[in-house]
Amino acid sequence: MPEVLAITSHLLSTLIIRQTPMQRIVSLLPSAAEIICLVGGQPEMVARSHEDDFPCTIQHLPILTRAKTTFTTSADIDHQVSEVLSQGQSLYDLDVAQLKALEPTVIVTQDLCNVCSIDLISVQRVANTMNPPPSIVTLNPTSLDEVMESITTVGAAIGHAEEASKVRNDLEARINKCLKTVKDVKKENKEGYVPKKVMFFEWTDPIYPGGHWTPEMIEMAGGVHPINSATCPSRRVSVEDVVAIDADVLIICPCGLDLEATRKEYKLLTEKDWFRQMADRAITIALVDGNQMFNRSGPRLVECTEWLVMLLHNRPEFEPASFPWERIK
Repeated sequence: MPEVLAITSHLLSTLIIRQTPMQRIVSLLPSAAEIICLVGGQPEMVARSHEDDFPCTIQHLPILTRAKTTFTTSADIDHQVSEVLSQGQSLYDLDVAQLKALEPTVIVTQDLCNVCSIDLISVQRVANTMNPPPSIVTLNPTSLDEVMESITTVGAAIGHAEEASKVRNDLEARINKCLKTVKDVKKENKEGYVPKKVMFFEWTDPIYPGGHWTPEMIEMAGGVHPINSATCPSRRVSVEDVVAIDADVLIICPCGLDLEATRKEYKLLTEKDWFRQMADRAITIALVDGNQMFNRSGPRLVECTEWLVMLLHNRPEFEPASFPWERIK
């Protein structure tokens, strides 16, 4: 009899699992799409934002957002963004009709930066008119640890908690390996260790240094980022403040730009006397695809941390495969 009860219980559990409807997930944030796919939720995705371009296996999904601005140069896009925001408008259009027609059960978005992705209020306004209204998961990490927590949050929200736990454990093990390596480097150099000063350009005109998790990752990799502290948002700074750093390492990684566009922005920088002087002084200059790396609060920030360990300590074994960057110096 106990065996019969056990078999019956198992069959009931299987039936319940099979009858549980699949989630219908919409990602309106590139890092969210990466997390969803990494924890096994890709088959349940029904739509994405125009910025969700990784992994390539989600490119067939309907696109629900569109930017109101068009990139030309960093200076011009800054002007366009300022104009739109000054009018109290969102920087993005949302395809409301298509979103409603897809009947999502979960929408993953953010409320950290209205410039980077569609704002939360616009999403909530539409979701509140839907019946039944979808669950809205908002991700606002400002540190690497909070990015890891985002993986747990998304996994739980879409029914993939166990997979999310494994993914997080694997990523945190890689972070710990970076920390151990840097600790060993410092120990080997004993009193002679001097951390390299890094100037991370998150935008080039006007200048915005890396913010939130980026300064933290630089510190974790054994460097320092004097112009901005860990977890602090990126903010506009003066040329004088940038020059005063006397940086050893210059990383040009404009938010949302691919490597080709970054090369053009770097060329514009080299036309400025103050930057040429910085470049002459620097030990290392690197260009990075900011659209894919550093600027997204997703799992690939671990790759970025590994890359920083490689760059700052000449440890080629830490360079991630196919990392989109170019060494200038």
